[in-house]
Amino acid sequence: MEEFITTYKSQIIWILSVIGTVVLLHFITRFLYRWLLKKEKERFPGEKATSIKLVRVILNALWIVLGAISIGFVFVDKEDNDAMVANFKLALYLGFLSVITIVIAATINMWFLGTIKKKIRANEDPTSYKFFRYLVVIIIYFTGTLFGLLAFPSFRGVAQTALGGAGILALVAGIASQEALSNLIGGIFIISFKPFKIGDIIRVTDTMVGTVTDITLRHTVIRNFENKMIVIPNAIINKEKLINYDLGEHKCCEHVEMGISYDSDVQVAKTIMSEVCENHRLSIDNRTQAQIMDGVPMVRTAMTKINDSTLTIRAWTWCRNFQDSFDLRCDVNETIKEKFDAAGIDLAYPTRTVILSDSELKIKDNNVPITKDKK
Repeated sequence: MEEFITTYKSQIIWILSVIGTVVLLHFITRFLYRWLLKKEKERFPGEKATSIKLVRVILNALWIVLGAISIGFVFVDKEDNDAMVANFKLALYLGFLSVITIVIAATINMWFLGTIKKKIRANEDPTSYKFFRYLVVIIIYFTGTLFGLLAFPSFRGVAQTALGGAGILALVAGIASQEALSNLIGGIFIISFKPFKIGDIIRVTDTMVGTVTDITLRHTVIRNFENKMIVIPNAIINKEKLINYDLGEHKCCEHVEMGISYDSDVQVAKTIMSEVCENHRLSIDNRTQAQIMDGVPMVRTAMTKINDSTLTIRAWTWCRNFQDSFDLRCDVNETIKEKFDAAGIDLAYPTRTVILSDSELKIKDNNVPITKDKK
């Protein structure tokens, strides 16, 4: 044993020194991780420290890899030292490049998050910052990946071309017909021309109505009134004709419609609908001073359609915004139904006349609101 120690004394000292250095680096990494985690929680409370955790994992893995390579110098021949040194430099380069890329991306991301929160507190539009946050972070990771490829001779030409600019043009030309680029350009158009922004209530189709919660490089996210998230690719939403209830003036004219039977009194129905809408707490007076002086009613009512079995009565009433108009319609529908019942006004519904004869039974739909039985 003593002979073995004497013979390989320098190698043993080298191995123990490497192991001690790796352990020391692990402790330093742990200390820095806890310090950075504390600082981040103080500066950005409520945010997840995903990037700091990832940096800790990469550094700990890097120390182990570098330590293993360093110990490997003891067991290889001198002619293989150059290859070991090259591997050591490669691992060191890739490790620190990963850490630097993540740190820069995380710093930029946190800056955007802080700016977005300030914009929201100041009641300003944060849409552009949210969109460019994704764009800038992706560019940083993409650039870091290209610099990582420079370390490999087989990929060096591709990386140098891309970093030089020609590769980016070639990349754009290559995917110009792809959906990814269409969605990216669609997102840039949304940010540039602002048909809607985060926080706006929009209607894309009758089944896609809600509040815009996020605009990413690929898609727009809408939270509907059932609290479900609707994800729409930017290329698609750019082609749709949509309604933005928060673009320009927020006042909204709500159409309240009822279908009454032919036997009901139209004037009474119009009066009831007008009074109910006018007296609702969410209804506003949108008349000009001249219209008030001319006696124009606050809520206009009219018979808009004569259908097969119904007469459609519509009331036009104004509200402060789309949300109020939706709540008003729900409330007045119930109140109008109660007042119609009290006034003897029937809401029409399809009926069927049954004619019985001695030889056959005939059933026909004629939409008459009275059922008659004949024998």
